[in-house]
Amino acid sequence: MTVRRLILAIQFLTRLPTPQIKDFRQDDLTHSAVYYPLVGVIIGVLLALPLYGFGERPWLAGVMALLVWVWVTGALHLDGLGDVADAFGAAHRDPQRFLEVLKDPHMGVFGVVTLIMQLLLKFVLLTELAASPLWYGIVLVPAWARWGTLWWSRLLPSLHAAGMAERFSWQLSLRSMWLWAALLTVITAFVAWPLLLALLLVPLIARYWRRTLGGISGDCLGASVEVTETLLLLTLVLLAGIELPFG
Repeated sequence: MTVRRLILAIQFLTRLPTPQIKDFRQDDLTHSAVYYPLVGVIIGVLLALPLYGFGERPWLAGVMALLVWVWVTGALHLDGLGDVADAFGAAHRDPQRFLEVLKDPHMGVFGVVTLIMQLLLKFVLLTELAASPLWYGIVLVPAWARWGTLWWSRLLPSLHAAGMAERFSWQLSLRSMWLWAALLTVITAFVAWPLLLALLLVPLIARYWRRTLGGISGDCLGASVEVTETLLLLTLVLLAGIELPFG
């Protein structure tokens, strides 16, 4: 059962080849969410390969890492970010209008510009990280962002009764969420301490969605992952030269 759910988590979050799952049940997808941080580590390892392999050529390392990032995730969270940007651009602070625009499958100017800026920002940060002494911290960036999805899905109400956030929310284990937090915190403290910012960033994002919309949707989850990853990358780049006693 554990392997089955891990495979489903990999299938949902990545484009990596996996064995085919037979007799799929809807609750399998819900329970597989507990392995999202582990899938994040797998993504992070793949991102670390070009940073290590092309470390002496930061621009090449940055663009290759970005290509891997977009490919391995299938642009899943980028799609959510673009949709949310369009909705905010057209909503004029009206939550109901936000939800109406969010349902529109077409990408508007706000979404396109946001995606261009997001990819550009990630590219620059990856280029900087390739020349940083903490380049290996990239392994933990996707893991923390996907731990965030457990927090947001479990502690925020879904905006859509049959939406993506609803699939994972109520059956997620708080115990598992806190165990992942503890494990990632210990590893991060010794490997790449600036990423401990995630412990503050994830609850702040949850507070933002609660105050702005009263809950969260699948697109909001995707946008939150992208924002979390970018801010953690920025933190890692800016604080890479500072060492702590236990580092």
